[in-house]
Amino acid sequence: MGSSIGANIKGLREQRGWSQARLAHEVCRASGVIGEPVGRQEVSRWETGRRTPREWLTFLAAALGVSVDALKTPQTAAEPPLPTLADFLPEGDPLSPLKARTGRRVGMVQVDDLQQRVHGLRLADDVLAGGDLIRPALRELRSAVKLYREGSHTSDVGRQLLIQIGELAQIVGWIASDAGQHSEAERIYRLGISAATQAEDRTLAGNIAGSLAYQLSNIGRESEGLTLAQAALNDAGADAPPKARALYLDRVAWAHTKAGGIENGQQAIRALGEAGQALSEDSEGAESPPWLYWVDAGELRVMEARVFTEIRRPLRAVPLLREVLSEYDATHTRELALYMSWLVVALADANEAEEAAAVASRVIMLAADIPSERTAERVCFILRRLREFADVPEVAELLAATAA
Repeated sequence: MGSSIGANIKGLREQRGWSQARLAHEVCRASGVIGEPVGRQEVSRWETGRRTPREWLTFLAAALGVSVDALKTPQTAAEPPLPTLADFLPEGDPLSPLKARTGRRVGMVQVDDLQQRVHGLRLADDVLAGGDLIRPALRELRSAVKLYREGSHTSDVGRQLLIQIGELAQIVGWIASDAGQHSEAERIYRLGISAATQAEDRTLAGNIAGSLAYQLSNIGRESEGLTLAQAALNDAGADAPPKARALYLDRVAWAHTKAGGIENGQQAIRALGEAGQALSEDSEGAESPPWLYWVDAGELRVMEARVFTEIRRPLRAVPLLREVLSEYDATHTRELALYMSWLVVALADANEAEEAAAVASRVIMLAADIPSERTAERVCFILRRLREFADVPEVAELLAATAA
């Protein structure tokens, strides 16, 4: 079994483009242990089969975004290295049309077909994680850019193609981010912003910019995230559909929350109120782009609950999260696990350690088979948070089980 684990570790590490030293660092980060008890040489021993990870197996799986069973199971054939957007796009400006277009004539039939595939990918992301979707998503983006650059089309068809490329870049960037490919996601988002801007679709450009702002806020670039989230809101203008403005304001709220500080916390709460007001202006007859289908009062409650959790207001956060989770679609496993992880933190802040441990157990169970960097990080985070209650029997039992 040791040799198959070693081969799996090496294959997954290389798919991510990580060095052995980087994997060692990520394992230590996932474990929450102070210092660097695992180094490059230890990873080398695991990969060559000279040593079995044993007590580090859970943290290896979390760092690599896979289940423990996936690490143990022999693979019949190694997956090829994860492609990047650069593998699919030409040098220079990827949206620059070829001087001599040799491709087929492109009309609205092809645009409609692309639109359906984009929406299908968006729906798939509701139930599948980034690790499952990244390859087909990148292939779709490559094909769309190739169609625009090489095909022969009218200016109106070209604009519609750019809009679909922008929509596709937003969802592919989101998928790449969920898979832990943050640099790749940023490149994809910027491609999408360029496409939407060229198509003069300010609402779409604001959505893509807001998605990038959300990522920046979550990976330690809070100041950039806040600036970009605010710019996305401002640039979209007052004419943006109510649902779009609600979404932009949601992201501004989150960016303020991640920036920290009392004043930013107050700004976050204010932005949440404005988001709710914007959504209340939406009506059945109001026109909104199809990609806003998921923005509703429930999603605003989710963000409100997360904000109150982050600013340590558990009395507000816990009831909201319980309400959201009681109504949430169980087929959206990744989001369910993520939202439950915030409930764990809010319960811990409210000194409800026993219930926090029970919810954390379910989060870990759900996250075990989800190839999502975000869920893996949240599992590590809630386990570190619960160590403050290690003297509570339910928590001690959970920590012992995960350590084993």
